[in-house]
Amino acid sequence: MLTIASTASLRVYVSEWENRRRPISARYAKILRALLGVTDDELTGRDEESSAVPAADGYDELMGRIDAARSVSRTMVDTFMDQTELLRTMDRQLGAASLVDQMSAHLSTLEDALTFAVLPETRRPVARALAGAATLAAWQALDVGAVERAWRNYELGKRAAQEAEEPMYLAHATAEQAYVLCDAGRPTMAVELVRDAQRLGGKAMSPRLTAWLYAAEAEICARAGFHDECRQALEKAERHLPSGEEVRDPDMLSIFLNAGHLARWRGNALALIGNDDAVSNLYGALETTDPTFIRASAGLRCDLAQAHVARGEYDQAQGHLRQARLVASRTGSVRHRRRIEQITQQL
Repeated sequence: MLTIASTASLRVYVSEWENRRRPISARYAKILRALLGVTDDELTGRDEESSAVPAADGYDELMGRIDAARSVSRTMVDTFMDQTELLRTMDRQLGAASLVDQMSAHLSTLEDALTFAVLPETRRPVARALAGAATLAAWQALDVGAVERAWRNYELGKRAAQEAEEPMYLAHATAEQAYVLCDAGRPTMAVELVRDAQRLGGKAMSPRLTAWLYAAEAEICARAGFHDECRQALEKAERHLPSGEEVRDPDMLSIFLNAGHLARWRGNALALIGNDDAVSNLYGALETTDPTFIRASAGLRCDLAQAHVARGEYDQAQGHLRQARLVASRTGSVRHRRRIEQITQQL
């Protein structure tokens, strides 16, 4: 059982923490990191500083780290990828707020491995692993409202993808970065960026990733008010999506997309532009949605609420907002809570 101070004492603590009169203890730092979805540096407002005093001659230490990086084997890279996959699964089911420490440590390990790797045959596999992990970390940061951290992690993912010579990873990171612009109130710029992501991917993209990029373009066009371009992008997504129930892209494990997922995405975009077809698409997606996509269910409920508001069906909209609010609170999603409040204001 976790014991904390009384409410009155906590008010004093918060005031003293904010005014730098009391350091945040390790116990409360752990609670606040999970509650707010922030790193230690963001919590304390200071850059991480090394406590070690640099040696006058650091060659031995440097060469030791370079030698250690040379020993990063294919098995070790696979372990990095497996760790990213575990964090992705936990994020999908539990939300991002509780994973800040694990994700931060994972990224640091990968960055160190890449920093001290020398030769291309060692660097490229590590860079590929870093590209996937950084993009996941960026989406998690966006979900908890840490927008600057999200932007920086997307930039890290893009640089890693370029070094790894992986255009699919570069296209994916660039397209997701467009959502930061969209959430910041720059949807037109976001449309340009998601289209640039398609160009960056070029002919190297798999059909499923191509469909995913067009679906992302459709959603962002809807948020920018480009109704015709939204519909055109949805049609392109449907044309490129491979048939069958398979959901994951074997070349891009971060991509989950089949006909059921696309139906939800189509309903989302149509709801944003006030199209009546949104409701049927979204209820169809609700029946087939994967129950392990806990956080995504909040987005689906928001989409349904948005669609009902567009039809003037406010009671139905409120019911879905209640469900969305429960899931958003459970997963700590600041992004979904913000959208819930925006839709609530329309009632």
